[in-house]
Amino acid sequence: MSEFNKNQYESETKQRWGNTEAYRESQINTAGYSKERWNNVAAGMNDIFSEFASCMNDGESADSNIAQGIVKRLQDYITANFYNCTDEILAGLGQMYVADDRFRSNIDKSGEGTAEFVSAAIRVYVGASDEGK
Repeated sequence: MSEFNKNQYESETKQRWGNTEAYRESQINTAGYSKERWNNVAAGMNDIFSEFASCMNDGESADSNIAQGIVKRLQDYITANFYNCTDEILAGLGQMYVADDRFRSNIDKSGEGTAEFVSAAIRVYVGASDEGK
């Protein structure tokens, strides 16, 4: 695993989301993160994406209880380490995971098609949120 480089997309991130509450919250929450902490957080995200890949490879569907549980863990992980990941934000992330080739290729390191599976699982999850998930 390569080391996490938090500065790699910093200017793009600030330009796109710098005026949002989530961006400000993330800046505050991560201000004291050491290089080791950043690497651990990145590894945790990779572990979650590996769980999605395993779920997919085990033949589970994006709307299965297992896949939906992993989406919940992803949302909770983002909230615990960066910002309050609302269903609206999570939905946007799910779209970005497949629309941005950088995200897609990184997530698909866990297995070809993982990004699409994650995105589909997130779509189900946020759709279910209106029904009291």
